[in-house]
Amino acid sequence: MAARGKEGIKVIATNRKARFEYHLLQVVEAGLVLTGTEVKSLRNGKANLEDAYAKINRDEEIYVHNLNIPEYTHGNRQNHDPKRKRKLLLHASEIRKIINKAREKGVSLIPTKLYFKGGWAKIEIALAIGKKQYDKRQDMKSKDAKRDIDRAYSKNYKD
Repeated sequence: MAARGKEGIKVIATNRKARFEYHLLQVVEAGLVLTGTEVKSLRNGKANLEDAYAKINRDEEIYVHNLNIPEYTHGNRQNHDPKRKRKLLLHASEIRKIINKAREKGVSLIPTKLYFKGGWAKIEIALAIGKKQYDKRQDMKSKDAKRDIDRAYSKNYKD
């Protein structure tokens, strides 16, 4: 599952539903506060972003909730809780910008990607607005039309 791309980035998990369910307005890279067994579990390529969301608390800190990092298989009794909330590491100016934009009606903080970059665990969160049902249908129609065009194009030039 884990794939290496450019610049030593090893992708652990992506939230593929996020682009279907939301209009992504802005994407921000943040660090994560993790325990040792969580890092070991992530290095094994195990994590799930499906139900994860980010939330701003009263102290103006951002936490990720429902990020599922399974327990480390060789861990002992001090293993971590798989769905605990995890603090995001951002500069104060970035947090202020995110808070100002998140105060708008309908804007959510959605994790889109979890990866290692230069040995550090990073998470990509997006400021997003939920799509309406007709937006989702329109996206599916355009995707199907593009697929049909690509098929026809490759069929004509294959022979």
